Amino acid sequence: MAGQLNPQLLLAVPLAPLAGAAIAGLFGTKFFGNLVGRKTSHTVTILGVLIALIISVQTLLAVNDGATFNGTLYTWMTVGGVKLEIGFLIDSLTAMMMCVVTFVSLMVHIYTIGYMQDDEGYNRFFAYISLFTFSMLMLVMSNNFLQLFFGWEAVGLVSYLLIGFWYTRPTAIFANMKAFLVNRVGDFGFILGIGLLLAYSGSMNYSEVFAQRGMLAQLMLPGSDWMLLTVACICLFIGAMGKSAQFPLHVWLPDSMEGPTPISALIHAATMVTAGIFMVTRMSPLFELSDTALSFILIIGAITALFMGFLGVIQTDIKRVVAYSTLSQLGYMTVALGASAYSVAVFHLMTHAFFKALLFLGAGSVIIGLHHDQDMRNMGGLRKYMPITWITSLVGSLALIGTPFFSGFYSKDSIIEAAHASTLFGSGFAYFAVLASVFVTAFYSFRMYFMVFHGEERFGAAHNGHEHEDEEPGHHGLSAGEKPHESPWVVTLPLILLAIPSAVIGFLAIEPMLFGSFFKDVIFVNEAHHAMEELRNDFHGPVGMVAHTFSSAPLWLAIAGVASAYYCYLVNPRLPAAIKQKAGPIFTLLDNKYYMDKFNDVVFAGGARLIGRGLWNGGDRGLIDGLIVNGSAKAVSWFSKITRLWQSGYIYHYAFVMIVGVLGFLVWFMPFPFAK
Repeated sequence: MAGQLNPQLLLAVPLAPLAGAAIAGLFGTKFFGNLVGRKTSHTVTILGVLIALIISVQTLLAVNDGATFNGTLYTWMTVGGVKLEIGFLIDSLTAMMMCVVTFVSLMVHIYTIGYMQDDEGYNRFFAYISLFTFSMLMLVMSNNFLQLFFGWEAVGLVSYLLIGFWYTRPTAIFANMKAFLVNRVGDFGFILGIGLLLAYSGSMNYSEVFAQRGMLAQLMLPGSDWMLLTVACICLFIGAMGKSAQFPLHVWLPDSMEGPTPISALIHAATMVTAGIFMVTRMSPLFELSDTALSFILIIGAITALFMGFLGVIQTDIKRVVAYSTLSQLGYMTVALGASAYSVAVFHLMTHAFFKALLFLGAGSVIIGLHHDQDMRNMGGLRKYMPITWITSLVGSLALIGTPFFSGFYSKDSIIEAAHASTLFGSGFAYFAVLASVFVTAFYSFRMYFMVFHGEERFGAAHNGHEHEDEEPGHHGLSAGEKPHESPWVVTLPLILLAIPSAVIGFLAIEPMLFGSFFKDVIFVNEAHHAMEELRNDFHGPVGMVAHTFSSAPLWLAIAGVASAYYCYLVNPRLPAAIKQKAGPIFTLLDNKYYMDKFNDVVFAGGARLIGRGLWNGGDRGLIDGLIVNGSAKAVSWFSKITRLWQSGYIYHYAFVMIVGVLGFLVWFMPFPFAK
């Protein structure tokens, strides 16, 4: 039934998780004296997210029937004719994002009951993840740049709190500060882009700005020969580079694994890091008018997809392998955006949310079973001890590498084909990067799978000398003779529920989302960009797509990656060590993450420290303390010493000064005849 959606019901979607966060965060912590216990905290937060999920599913069904909503709920203020409002834009893109965010969040909430059961910050953690859900929903439901920016900054703030959840650990504090500062760099570009659009369109409402895109495309940035829209779009994308961890603003995401595993699944795999992908898709009417901006996006995405994948090959921490996989897959989505295949990018966003959340939660289940040991060198043979974790992790890995019929196959292959079909500058490099990444992804994914679930049992041996500074608090690793155990049902149930869409959602959704009318009048593509048209012409159904892949390179590259991992880590496990020894400089380069952290520390942090020392020595000590404070005191002291010489106590001295003063006045004020 076509028509308008109920705004009051829509308002309940973000407010229900917010209410749960308020109850758990205020009454379940020391703030108000721990008035409610653990059971109440997780019950109210889970109930809030469940309500949001139910309404989101109803909204998606209504949108499929033609219902929409685009309206203002609250006007905060009007400044010079510019309205600052809170409003919702509900269409197929928003409804899909609402369902993904709330479903993954619900799974993480349930999973957290088991994962965080021994943590003192149990109630606080539930408050944080529920508050994050509220922030993300406000972002995706917004119909104006003000609310978008509010949600954008709110998810950044809550991620800061979650990454540094164990705030007594220096590594966690360093990681959350790093994430916060790197995101501020991207957000500076983001707010500049919003400011440019506001200055020349006079509005912050999406529909009003989009209506003026033709006029904006004709303007030049004052004082330059750059198109205004190109500059604005690149600035907006710089914001996406920070939030969606694109090179070179990717450095915060691997370190964010310092937080508890559930937030890795919620924030850094399924929702927060995809905010940039969502934003660019929403802004497709603007980006489509600038080929320069699209080429910039294409190249950045290609670099991220390939070179971040290489880093996953050498990781030994199970969570960091999945983290670098996230970086690579975000690069895939960004390549799709640059190729004007926005619907493909969002399609991969959806499929990736399910299987990447599954892989993170599966990694967390392994960590529970091994008493918080995260080093894959201390694992092996877990398949028979943790059967549910094993089979669900296998499903997630198969989806990640693009196995036919699994969800990742349909979205990844579509991105590769879109890059091949694009004619923009940089498309050739992008096609090579995403194609080569197929082998790399398959290799590191099944390297992790084989090291964890197959082969020799390496646990219970005092860590084998492997210590990790980013392991979670408490006793790490199994004692000698101790065996792993399957996780409780509150952990395994979300794994099973996430494995289902990881296996089937791609097969079911590819046709309506990419080649149907699902995104009609939501995503705009310039007629000059033919990638989606070529994909549509080559598509013969999900089964036909599988049949076609046997004659294409991606499938065989994936098989080669799995076979290589199998040989290196099960058949001939001495080979990786030999390769490492032979390729020492390459390993050192990868182990140091291309020296990006050191570069940032020397150039940016070092430059900031140098400027800070200069301001302290020259400004604080030299100007303020030396000249203004101490200088004024010295001037008064010097003047007082001079004037003290005249205060001798002798009357004739005072009489002499008076006479000299009178003469001085006479000389100064008396007109002399020769003055003319």
